[in-house]
Amino acid sequence: MHKLACLLLFASIGSSLSVIAQTQPPELSAKDDPASQAVLSLERWRESRVSTYMSDFGELDRYREANAELKSSGPSENRVVFYGDSITDGWMLDTYFPGKGYINRGISGQTTPQMLVRFRQDVIDLTPKVVVILAGTNDIAGNTGPMTVEQTEANYASLAELARDHSIRVVFSSVTPIHDYIKQRQAFFLQRSPEEILQLNQWLRHYCEQNNLVYLDYYGAMVDDRGMMKENLANDGLHPNDAGYRIMAPLAEAAIEKALSQ
Repeated sequence: MHKLACLLLFASIGSSLSVIAQTQPPELSAKDDPASQAVLSLERWRESRVSTYMSDFGELDRYREANAELKSSGPSENRVVFYGDSITDGWMLDTYFPGKGYINRGISGQTTPQMLVRFRQDVIDLTPKVVVILAGTNDIAGNTGPMTVEQTEANYASLAELARDHSIRVVFSSVTPIHDYIKQRQAFFLQRSPEEILQLNQWLRHYCEQNNLVYLDYYGAMVDDRGMMKENLANDGLHPNDAGYRIMAPLAEAAIEKALSQ
C-alpha cells in the first residue's frame, strides 16, 4: 500500500506540473523579442571572432605592413593618428581631411583591451605628434566579454600614460550617441546602455581636464532632444553616415589644432 501511495502521489504531481506548464506563457522567440535578438546577435558575433581572439587578440597583423612602410618613409612633422574601432575604421580620412595625410588605425569591433595591446605598434612606433582616440562603445556592448565602465576607464588612463611617456599629445573623443529609430537595427542600441555612454563621457571630460588632455565632444553635437543620436546622422543607429562624419570632421580638426598648440 505504501508503494502504491507513492506512485499515486508522483502521478498526481506530474499531472499538476503538466497543467502548470500548459498555462505558462510561451517564451518569446528571438524574432519577436528585440532584447533576445540583441543577445543572440552578440553571441553569434563573438563566436565568429574566436579564432581571431585566440591567435591575434589585438589584431596586430592588420596594420603591420602599412606601419613598416610608414616608418621607412621617415617621421612626419605633424603626424596624426586616428585610433579606434569601426567608427574610425570606416572614416575615409582623405575625403574629410583632404591634404592632411592623417593616418587611420581603426579596427572594427575592437574594445579598449585590444587597443591597449596594439597601441605600441599602431601608435607609439609611428611617432605621431597627436593621437585621436575614439573607443568605448564596444566595451559597453561587451564585444570581448562583460566589462565595467571602471575597467574601460582604466584602459583609457593606460593609453594616456603610454602616450605621455612618448611625447604624444592625446585627444580623447567622447563616445558617440546611438539611436533606435531604425527598428530593424535595434540590436546595436540594445547592446549599448545610453546611461553608461553618459557615465563614460563624464569621466573622459573630467580626466582630460585633470590631466591637460584635449576632450573632443562629438556627443554634444550629435545627440537629439531625446538623448539619442540624431536620426539622420547614422543609418543603423550606431555608425555615422556622411552627414555624421561631416559634423565630426571640423570638431576633430579643431581638437587636433588645440593639441598641437599645447
